Amino acid sequence: MAPLLPTIHDPSQLRQMDRAQLKQLADEVRTCVLDNVSRTGGHLSSNLGTVELTVALHHVFNTPHDRLVWDVGHQTYPHKILTGRRDRMPTLRQLGGISGFPQRTESEYDTFGTAHSSTSISAALGMALAARQKGEDRHSVAIIGDGALTAGMAFEALNNAGVCDDCKLLVILNDNDMSISPPVGALNRYLAQLMSGNFYAAAKNVGKSVLRAAPPLFELAKRLEQHAKGMVVPATLFEQFGFNYVGPIDGHDIDSLVPTLENLKHLRGPQFLHVVTKKGQGYKLAEADPVAYHGPSKFDPAVGLVKPATAPKQTFTQIFGTWLCDMAAKDARLVGITPAMREGSGLVEFEKRFPERYYDVGIAEQHSVTFAAGLACEGLKPVVAIYSTFLQRAYDQLIHDVAIQNLPVVFALDRAGLVGADGATHAGAYDISFLRCVPNMSVACPADEAECRQLLTTAYEQSHPVAVRYPRGSGAGVAPPQSLDGLPFGKGEIRREGRKIAILAFGTLLYPALKAAESLDATVVNMRWAKPLDVELLLKIAGSHEALVTVEEGAIMGGAGSAVLEALQAAGLQKPVLQLGLPDRFIEHGDPAKLLSGIGLDAEGIERSIAQRFDSVVSAGKTRPGVV
Repeated sequence: MAPLLPTIHDPSQLRQMDRAQLKQLADEVRTCVLDNVSRTGGHLSSNLGTVELTVALHHVFNTPHDRLVWDVGHQTYPHKILTGRRDRMPTLRQLGGISGFPQRTESEYDTFGTAHSSTSISAALGMALAARQKGEDRHSVAIIGDGALTAGMAFEALNNAGVCDDCKLLVILNDNDMSISPPVGALNRYLAQLMSGNFYAAAKNVGKSVLRAAPPLFELAKRLEQHAKGMVVPATLFEQFGFNYVGPIDGHDIDSLVPTLENLKHLRGPQFLHVVTKKGQGYKLAEADPVAYHGPSKFDPAVGLVKPATAPKQTFTQIFGTWLCDMAAKDARLVGITPAMREGSGLVEFEKRFPERYYDVGIAEQHSVTFAAGLACEGLKPVVAIYSTFLQRAYDQLIHDVAIQNLPVVFALDRAGLVGADGATHAGAYDISFLRCVPNMSVACPADEAECRQLLTTAYEQSHPVAVRYPRGSGAGVAPPQSLDGLPFGKGEIRREGRKIAILAFGTLLYPALKAAESLDATVVNMRWAKPLDVELLLKIAGSHEALVTVEEGAIMGGAGSAVLEALQAAGLQKPVLQLGLPDRFIEHGDPAKLLSGIGLDAEGIERSIAQRFDSVVSAGKTRPGVV
């Protein structure tokens, strides 16, 4: 049988295929996904689960004229393969290559850029109503996972969409936590096609119009219809939002997907299709452990994931997870909260050891923060483990529900700074800027693993909200202490004595700063806190040096360097200051070390920037006796 995938250059070619060809194509797409992700790393389980759905969508709908809006976006590798990017899949998530998420600048088929959850229904509704306003005949389809549906934003959009009777909007729930048992699979397929067909819709509407004249009969018919559907499909609230609910159907069955989508395509008003898929479908190892294969690094598909021969350095996430368990054992008031990131935030062991004090609230960042505030009001000590990029979604709650009330909530901000292959959407670039302007809020920036554990303890000991930001992966490899001793609150330290130039480092860039300082004979200060700033130490350093340099893996605008400038201004000191950090642009995906080098935040880049800005000062420093 001749391969089909090499002949597919755009989705229009799928629309010429019959069902048998679509099934063969789906198998080839799945193989392509597995082959490429095993070479580049990336999201695997979720993409293996959406192959047939993606094929069916591009077969039925006239993309890109019809809009497909993917939620989260880490399930779009099959979509990329079928929309002219198959040959670029080996560059997936690599510097200069294609993104692991939809990007409008990458392809006209990526109708909406995303990498955070629960935005698809809102965006697709906007597109559907824009088409109506412009008089354009087009469909908008939102594909959202059952996890993403836990967020309030998704229900806000459903509430808005349910009253738009004449828009062409289809919401597809990609449910990969359920399964369809064989005895009811065929029946579900038949019922889904029947309920999505014109005959059923017309009969239902005619019946309603006839019976409206007799309210008791109409109400009886309505209840009978709901009861009949409730007997054969899961109970659903989506029709209460104004959607026509269809499903659940097998999301890996082309013979079920295609006719159901065809029928729904010809219905007016908001439609809701419940599709059941399996993460890791078609690759037994991923099916057995979809969590482990959610975002693997490179691996051999024939062997699967293997543990490295030598134990890698502890990651900051692991440091946090261990600290959380140790502190929980010491203090019964501690509770751990995560918005659906148990593994990513390092709470697996905590859940096992302290299940009654562990709360996974789902993809609901806003709720997680206010929930923590409620716990704190009652004397508990909540620790919210959340990615820096996801805390952005709960900024209002952080200000109003935590900071204004000055509640002792600890925010463990994982993935601070650049995150590499996930790109701009996941980078923790803004937390220093948006946190330090909030009254009562403190921000700690540990330089290494040991300080991470120590500053988490310091944060926990405070009676006000504190965020501790740390990057993805491992750091300098400084072993953390076994104790739960903290560090002085709001105090930094001098790590290297030099002259003329002082580098003030915030966070893990301390180590490249120390390396850069060797040839510059610069002083290096480990500031540790972006807020409160160690003003006493800052003024001491400013008084004994000719120029200052701030270094941070965060946005320059409004960041820790800006805090230094503000403090100097408040003290009436005028001192040349060079701010080094993330520039005022979104940093693309790629290897973290290469990204930092590209923006001058490695040792060589820091040294080069200082030498260029303070050439005369550097030259004068190097001419002193004993300095080469």
